[in-house]
Amino acid sequence: MSRRAARRDALVVLYQWDVTGRPLASLFEGDLDEWSRELAESVAARAGELDSRITHAATDWTADRLGALERNVLRIALEELDRGEVPKEVVIDEAVTLAKRYATEDAGRLVNGILGAVAREAA
Repeated sequence: MSRRAARRDALVVLYQWDVTGRPLASLFEGDLDEWSRELAESVAARAGELDSRITHAATDWTADRLGALERNVLRIALEELDRGEVPKEVVIDEAVTLAKRYATEDAGRLVNGILGAVAREAA
């Protein structure tokens, strides 16, 4: 499975977790890729910390005011940026693509702006 597909699968599970409040492990159905599962578990474990960083980087928005999809796209991207396994430009591009594909063009711009702020602050 490609990283792109694995990232999408992690997003679906995290979205369900965020919206339903069900335990993350109960949402793993079928053959979820190991990388997807580990990413989802790591993001869920750090959700509070990641949300604080999103709120800090977002102008006049708190993470809890964002849509569940956008919030989880951002959480995944921050987790990947922290890991440093993928270049930051690729992480941001993948996050924007997910937001545009599964939400709206505006969501893509929002995700790009927040992640751009995080990347500038880290530099």
